[in-house]
Amino acid sequence: MERTTEVVAETDTPRKPGESRPVYSYKDAIRESVWVDTRIDGDADGRTDRVAVDIVRPRELDRTGRRIPVIMDASPYYACCGRGTESQKKTYDEKGNPVQLPQYYDNYFVPRGYGYVAVDLAGTSRSDGCVDVGGRSDVQSAKAVVDWLNGRACGYTSRTGNERTKASWSNGDTGMIGKSFDGTVAQGVAATGVPGLKTIVPIGAISSWYDYYFAKGAPLRDSGPEWLSNSVESPEARARCGAVQQRLIDRAPRTGDWTRLWSERNHVPDADKVRASVFVVHGMQDLNVRTKHFGQWWDALAENGVDRKIWLSQTGHVDPFDFRRAHWVRTLHRWFDHELLGYENGVDREPMADIERAPDRWSTDRVWPPRGTRAVKLRPAKGTSPGVGTLGTRPGKGTETFTDDPRLSETDWAGQIDTSTPSKAGFVSKPLSRDLRLSGSSKVTVTATPTTRTAHLSAVLVDLGPDTIRDYAEAGEGITTLPERTCWGASTTGDSSCFKETRAKTADVGYTVFSRGWADLGNWADDRRGRPLTPGKPHTITLDLAATDHVVPKGHRLALIVAGTDKNLIEPPADTPTLTVDLARTSAELPLVGGAGAFTTAESGTPRETRLDGTAAPRRIDPVPGGSTS
Repeated sequence: MERTTEVVAETDTPRKPGESRPVYSYKDAIRESVWVDTRIDGDADGRTDRVAVDIVRPRELDRTGRRIPVIMDASPYYACCGRGTESQKKTYDEKGNPVQLPQYYDNYFVPRGYGYVAVDLAGTSRSDGCVDVGGRSDVQSAKAVVDWLNGRACGYTSRTGNERTKASWSNGDTGMIGKSFDGTVAQGVAATGVPGLKTIVPIGAISSWYDYYFAKGAPLRDSGPEWLSNSVESPEARARCGAVQQRLIDRAPRTGDWTRLWSERNHVPDADKVRASVFVVHGMQDLNVRTKHFGQWWDALAENGVDRKIWLSQTGHVDPFDFRRAHWVRTLHRWFDHELLGYENGVDREPMADIERAPDRWSTDRVWPPRGTRAVKLRPAKGTSPGVGTLGTRPGKGTETFTDDPRLSETDWAGQIDTSTPSKAGFVSKPLSRDLRLSGSSKVTVTATPTTRTAHLSAVLVDLGPDTIRDYAEAGEGITTLPERTCWGASTTGDSSCFKETRAKTADVGYTVFSRGWADLGNWADDRRGRPLTPGKPHTITLDLAATDHVVPKGHRLALIVAGTDKNLIEPPADTPTLTVDLARTSAELPLVGGAGAFTTAESGTPRETRLDGTAAPRRIDPVPGGSTS
C-alpha cells in the first residue's frame, strides 16, 4: 500500500517582503471554460476553429474589478497522455467546468493573485481543428488566447454557440510555461512577437522541429510528425484530419531533406521578434528533446539582446519540479512576480545560469556561457594502435578506418576507448593537470571516404574518469519517484496540490558521454539536401554537437569518438559502410572556458589502457516530446 505523507512545503521557507502572498481562496475560485476563435479553419469544415480554454482565477478580485495577469500552459497532452510524473489529466464537473487542472500552477499561483489558463491545442481534447505538430495551427492556438486576454480576439461561452465573452478580468500580461511540446508552443508564440506576452518558461523545449526528427539528414527517429499528431489528437479530430495527416507525411520526407514544412516550424530565425523574457530549463542528458534545441535558441536570443535566464540539470527529459523542487518553485514564484506583477525582488540581478555539477550540487554563472569562453580547435592524431589515437592541438597525419555497426551505441564505443575495435575511431587527451570546462556548443568537422553510397556519422565527447552522475539512461532519466508527497499551494476535493516527492537516481561510472552530434554524410555539400555518395571519394561535413556545460576534472581525460550509427539515437543508413577518416582534415571546435590556454595548461600525464563502465546504453525513445516523464 502506498504511504502518503502530506507536508505543506510552501510554509517551510521564510517569505521576504515584496512578493505575492496566498491570500485568495482557491476553493472559492472561479472555474470556467471559454472557446477562443483562432481565425484558422484547420479541419476545413467551413468554420474557423475554436480552442478550449480552462480558467481558474480568484473570485475576490473579480468582485473588486481588479485586473490580473495570467500564467498559461498550452498543451496537446491534457486528454491523451496527462502531464507531470503522475500523468494528470483534466477533469470536469457535470456542467463542463474544470475541476482538476494538471500540475501545481493553479494551486500555487491563483491564491497569490494570478489567473491560470490551460489551453487545449487545436485538434486535442475539447478543441476544434487539427494537430499540425508545431505548425501555424499549434502556435495560433495559443497566440489567439494571448490576443483574447488582451481584447484582440473573440471568445465564446461554448464550442458552437454565438454568445461572446471577454476577458475583462485580465490585464493582458501573460506568462507561458510548459515542458516539452508545451514549452515548444510557448517559444513559437514568443517568436511571433505578440503584444502582452511578457515572459515564457520553456522546459525541455524544441526550437526547430526539423532538429527533433533529423540531424543534417540523418533520421533521429523511425517515424515523422504524423505519428505524433495521431498520438495526441482527439478521436473526433483523428476522423476528420486525414488531409492534415497526409500533408505531414508528404511534406516531411524521410529523406531528411529540408522543406517548407520545416521552415515554418523553425523558431530560431524569429528570435529577433521575441519581446518576452525567457527562462530556459533543460536537462543536459535529454535524449528526447536533445540539447541542440536550447543551445541554438539561447544563442539567437543572446544575439538579439533578449532578457534571459537558464537552468541546466544533469537529468534527461525531466521537469525541475522533479529534480530541484523547493528551489524551483521559489525561483519560479519570484520570476513571475517580477515579470508579471512588477515586484522588484532582485531575481533579475541574480546569476544568469544555474548548472548542476553533480547530483543535487549546483553552481552559478553571472553570464552564460561565461566570459572568456572561446572556440578552440583540437585535432585527432594516430596513436600506437589502430583506432586508438590522441587528441591535442597539433594537426594529425594519416588515416583511421572503422565500419558502421548499428548494433552498437556510444556506450560500447566509450567503454572500449583504449582498445582497438572495428566500429569506431577514438582520440584521447593526456590526463589533465587542471579542470577543463566546456560551455556551449561544439562542432566536429570530419573528412571521410566511404565504401558505399550511403553513410551516417556520429561524434561524441567523453569525460574519461570515475564519477557519480544522475542515471539519465534509466526510465526515470535521473530521478526516482517516492511514495511520500509534499504540497505546493491550496487543494480542493477534486484538485490536490500534493505531489509525489523524488530523489536523484545516481550511477557510479568510469566515463560520461556529455555531448553528441550526428549527420548523414550525404549532406556534405548542403546541410539541407542529401545526395548519393561516391564510394572511394573523400567528403567533408561538419557535425553540430549538442550544447552542454561540463567540467572534465583534473586527472580525467577528454575523448573524441567518431563512428557510424549510434544505436537508438539515430537510424542506420541503407548500406553498411566502412569509412576512412583523413586525420589532417578532421578537427573538433570546442567552447573552452579560458580558451586555448586552458587546454594547453591542463594537458599533461600518460594515457592508460582500461575497460570503463558507464550508464546503460541509450533507450529507444518514442517520438513524443514528453517521453516517460511528460
